[in-house]
Amino acid sequence: MPSEYAKSLGARLRAIRTQQGLSLHGVEEKSRGRWKAVVVGSYERGDRAVTVQKLAELADFYGVPVSELLPGGAAPSPLGPTPKLVIDLERLAQLPKEKAGALARYAATIQSQRGDYNGKVLSIRQEDLRSLAVIYDKSPSELTEELISWGVLDPEARRAVEAF
Repeated sequence: MPSEYAKSLGARLRAIRTQQGLSLHGVEEKSRGRWKAVVVGSYERGDRAVTVQKLAELADFYGVPVSELLPGGAAPSPLGPTPKLVIDLERLAQLPKEKAGALARYAATIQSQRGDYNGKVLSIRQEDLRSLAVIYDKSPSELTEELISWGVLDPEARRAVEAF
């Protein structure tokens, strides 16, 4: 019978996997067989003990800190309603650090606070955009235009900024 801790750990593992839009078989495919669906599923159910080493490797595979997988903190947040300001994290990762380093660090901080590691997009609030504008020494609308030109924000973001 799985312990409560094993069940909680499994729930955290499942939450991160599903946030990334992966099925158990998707994990096996994406990892090229490194992580078998049956093994990951048994970790998620709490039926199988996971070693610290395996947990660290799984966290690395998901691209999250190990601490996000451990029970005791706030559970990873599910995505909320459709946001108006959405950062394309995959595009952001392709930009040079000297250009987008501050935005990447800001986004990583938000991900950490929310436990939101889907790795593809990140919704931000208008207040976040205002803070980023201060960091980049621009107005929110100027920064929005720059982020659109980088391919990090969708052109629809202009409408969200108009509401300021």
